[in-house]
Amino acid sequence: MGSTKTAPRDGGERAGGAPDGRAPHKAPRLDSPLLLTLLLLTAVMFQGPVRGVLAAPVMQSWTTVFVAVMVQALPFLVLGVLLSAAIAVFVPAAFFARALPGHPVLAVPVAGAAGAVLPGCECASVPVAGALVRRGVTPAAALAFLLSAPAINPVVLTATAVAFPGEPEMVLARFVAGLLVACAMGWLWHRVGRAHWLRLPARASYEGQGKGAAFWGSVRHDVTHAGGFLVVGAMAAATLKAVVPAHWLGAAAGHPVLSVLVLAALAVLLSLCSEADAFVAASLTQFSLTARLTFLVVGPVIDLKLFAMQAGTFGRAFALRFAPATLALAVLVSALTGTVLL
Repeated sequence: MGSTKTAPRDGGERAGGAPDGRAPHKAPRLDSPLLLTLLLLTAVMFQGPVRGVLAAPVMQSWTTVFVAVMVQALPFLVLGVLLSAAIAVFVPAAFFARALPGHPVLAVPVAGAAGAVLPGCECASVPVAGALVRRGVTPAAALAFLLSAPAINPVVLTATAVAFPGEPEMVLARFVAGLLVACAMGWLWHRVGRAHWLRLPARASYEGQGKGAAFWGSVRHDVTHAGGFLVVGAMAAATLKAVVPAHWLGAAAGHPVLSVLVLAALAVLLSLCSEADAFVAASLTQFSLTARLTFLVVGPVIDLKLFAMQAGTFGRAFALRFAPATLALAVLVSALTGTVLL
C-alpha cells in the first residue's frame, strides 16, 4: 500500500491559530479598569442600601478616621516616593562604595547614618542595597543601609513630627531606635553571617532603561504599591477605631508587654509605607507611646512585602534568617528605647 498524502490546508489551520488563519480569539480579562467600572455600576444600582449603610454612626466614624489618615499621609507618601526614585536612579551605586570606610565594623554605622540623609522607602531600599552589594560594598554595610533608609530618613521623621504634634520625643525615639536596629543587624551579619546565605543580585534594577524612563517607572511602581498598602492600613486603623469593641483594645493596650507585641504583629501584617505609617500609629490612641513606637520601628524593617522582596533579591535562605532576627531585635530595641525616652 502506498503512503497516504495529506492535502495541504489552503487557508486552513495554522499552528497556534484559528482554522481560517486568523489569530485565535482571546477571552475577555477582568482587569483593574473593568473591575472598577463594575464596582461603580453596582454602587449606583444599589445606592439606596449603600446610602443607608454609610449613614450609620459606625460607618460615619469609620469614614472620618479613614479620610483623615489618607489626607494626612498622601503628601508625605508622594514626596518620599519621588525622592527615593531620584536617589535609586540618578545616584550611582559606586558613590556609596567610595564613601564608605573599608573596614566593615566602621562601614556599618556610616551606612546606617546615610539613611538619615538619603530618603528611600522600603520598595527602593531593597534594590538599592542589592546594587551596593553587587558593586562591592560589604554586605553588612549594605544591609544596615537597607534597614535605616526607610526607617529614619527626613521624610519619615518629618511625617512623624506632623503626626505626633507636641511630642518631639517620639521623633527622637524613632530615630534612635531605627538607627540602633540598622547598625546592630549590620554588625550581627558581619559577625555570624555566611556568604552562602546571601545570593548576590544578578543585574541592576534599571538596566537597559534611560534615566527618565527608569525614574518615572520607579515612581509609578512605588506609588501603586505603597499607595495600596496605605489604603489597607488606613482601612485597618479605621476599623480598629470604629468596629472593634473598646474593651478589647483596652485589654491589649493596658498590658505593657502585650500591647507592644500586638502592634509589632500589626506592623508586620499591614505592610505600610514608612512615609505614612506615623499617621496610622497616631490614630491608635488607646495604646501607649512605647507600643506605638514599636509599630513605627518594626514596620519599616520587616513586614510581609519586605520579606518577599528580600527573598526575591537575596534568596530565601537569607530572608528566612534575616527577617526573624530583625523582628526580634526591633521589638526589643523599640521597647527599651520607649522605656527610656518616652
